Amino acid sequence: MAGSGSSSGSNSPCASCKLLRRRCTQECVFAPYFPPEDPHKFAIVHKVFGASNVSKMLQELPAQQRADAVSSLVYEANARVRDPVYGCVGAISYLQQQVSQLQMQLALAKAEILCVQMQHDGPATASPPSASQQLQRRQQQQMDGEAYGSLLMHNTLMNTFNSSAAHHQQQMLGSLGSAGNGAMMLQEACLKKESLWA
Repeated sequence: MAGSGSSSGSNSPCASCKLLRRRCTQECVFAPYFPPEDPHKFAIVHKVFGASNVSKMLQELPAQQRADAVSSLVYEANARVRDPVYGCVGAISYLQQQVSQLQMQLALAKAEILCVQMQHDGPATASPPSASQQLQRRQQQQMDGEAYGSLLMHNTLMNTFNSSAAHHQQQMLGSLGSAGNGAMMLQEACLKKESLWA
């Protein structure tokens, strides 16, 4: 790293020293991580965090952790420029909402498959299902019910966490609520059909 700083100091100043218009020395903490070929990288970090704060953070870290710290700072700075209010939290919240929606859709698809299987197996068998089949179906229904409960609780926690960004979530929460109601109605229909064959 000292060699990198030395070459930067002797040939061309690093991006930070060039932007700040100061002499780049061999001990420059920015030189190994902000090369002169990529001035935008330091410019955005400097705009969000400030050069003195970045310098203090890097000096307090071990040398082997500084490259990862710079990558995190660049990512955070870009996210903050794109979304000055929420930054990375807004991106994380959006991705968590997508995961919740996909989990709800998966649970709904599983419930539909279970109903189709019950409709297909019911008329084909003249005798009532065996005790083992009844136990398996009850266990499956219990697992589906627990999955619905955990998903609903997760959605509630997400709503609380994202209450400050409600204008972004109302449309998605509406679709999640309708999907949840549809899933519960399908589960009730399956339970009623199961009671007929039990």
